[in-house]
Amino acid sequence: MQSAPNPVLFTQKIVARAEAAQRIAALPRPIVFTNGVFDVLHRGHVSYLASARAFGASLVVALNTDASARRLGKGPDRPLNNEQDRAVLMAALESVSLVTWFDEDTPLELITELKPDILVKGGDYDMDKLAETAVVKSYGGKALAIPFVDGYSTTALVDRIRR
Repeated sequence: MQSAPNPVLFTQKIVARAEAAQRIAALPRPIVFTNGVFDVLHRGHVSYLASARAFGASLVVALNTDASARRLGKGPDRPLNNEQDRAVLMAALESVSLVTWFDEDTPLELITELKPDILVKGGDYDMDKLAETAVVKSYGGKALAIPFVDGYSTTALVDRIRR
């Protein structure tokens, strides 16, 4: 009789920033990198992450720490889900290979450390204006913007719940 798979194995995808470079070195390439708060995970996020993963063999997601997320100005009570809970939800997704955090306002330092092959951001970013794009291109990587799924926004969802 076969035993059931361990449902918490996906938490092994979550790594401290200090360990991220070592763990990424073992992932299949090309490595795609994206980042965000991903506060209340919704269909738009999941579709975006699956699309990002399709550009490579592995997807690394860097989450804003709680402090970094608060500095984004989305409101004093945001994020609603703490960084550990957000990481667990992210790691549970099939499209995600590795989850880590960054505490700065942007992931520039982390991208410089990890050197992903492909940087992916949502379609609301002008990739040519991002310092992260310049860093990725400096070592031969690519930077791509992919469209969001219309009608899905954590901020809009929170506003709707409050009303």
